[in-house]
Amino acid sequence: MGYSRAIVKGGWCFVSGVTGYDYATMQMPDSIADQGRNCFTTIAGVLAEAGFDMADIVRVQYTVTDAALVDALVPVLGATLGDIRPAATMVIAGLIRPEMKVEIEVTAFKG
Repeated sequence: MGYSRAIVKGGWCFVSGVTGYDYATMQMPDSIADQGRNCFTTIAGVLAEAGFDMADIVRVQYTVTDAALVDALVPVLGATLGDIRPAATMVIAGLIRPEMKVEIEVTAFKG
């Protein structure tokens, strides 16, 4: 399968969906809040490597495996992106592994 964690085209950075693994330990926390924080840690690192900042995020898609988990995730989303205010979509759908509760995909733009 063809895959890149992120692609930069001109002023755009497209970051593939990121799940909540702690890549230092390859552990997946149980709580969706911790998974969400791990997603954003990974995303911030990818954006920095590509020359972007979290403040450059203009679009985000959240995939959550169960609508009942959303309330526990919302504070993480607000703490991370509340001042950035990207256009956002949230989808309730299954992910490829049962321990995954959230996947976050972002698009960033430097004008």
